[in-house]
Amino acid sequence: MRGPRPPLERALLSWFKSAARDLPWRQTRDPYAILVSEVMLQQTQVERVILRYLRWLERWPTAEALAGASAADVILEWQGLGYNRRAVNLHRAARTVAERGWPDDLTQLPGVGPYTAAAVGNFAFGHDVLPVDTNVARILERTGERFGSPCAQALFDLGATVCLARIPRCGVCPLADGCPSRGSRYEPLRKQSRFEGSFRQRRAAALRAVAAGEQPDDGEALAALARDGLVTLREGAAALPG
Repeated sequence: MRGPRPPLERALLSWFKSAARDLPWRQTRDPYAILVSEVMLQQTQVERVILRYLRWLERWPTAEALAGASAADVILEWQGLGYNRRAVNLHRAARTVAERGWPDDLTQLPGVGPYTAAAVGNFAFGHDVLPVDTNVARILERTGERFGSPCAQALFDLGATVCLARIPRCGVCPLADGCPSRGSRYEPLRKQSRFEGSFRQRRAAALRAVAAGEQPDDGEALAALARDGLVTLREGAAALPG
């Protein structure tokens, strides 16, 4: 049995009781719904994900329902969320679950790495593991504290709203009194490469064109999309996969 919680952990959980964000995926223990949320959140802001998550679950409420969908429909539904390969991997993961059930090692599912496995394991299956994303890693580094798995959601919210990357809001932080980094300022993080004019933009444009029934003339982008399973190429014609 675990002993008393450390002071910073108690302070964090006390703060979370009143400061928690109201997010729909926190209202379920369904591993499929949690997997959908985690995959969507990998590269997309929370505010953009909420409505898309709800719409996705309305259309495909279970892994079995998603497994029965065509890859083309899945890709079309994903449009606008970016990094479209996530949709293909989520579809493949659903088919794996529908056929074999949930594996003990969740990293066996397509597109599921250690972080996503830890998140689904914690939030759906109650595993004693702390999912460490960029926000959580930042808090661990700044505080020097080891937080337990029940603190995961509180750490997500603290990192997203208070312990910010460059200028943390130490004046309202529940951990400030015991944090050795209190009052520190940080250099701007390296910005992600520009989307405008990038190969990612060309890929996105080519996929939108194929989804609209057009034939883009960007062979390099189409070849990359085909390698990721986002389009099929037959006799020079591109189409969404069946």
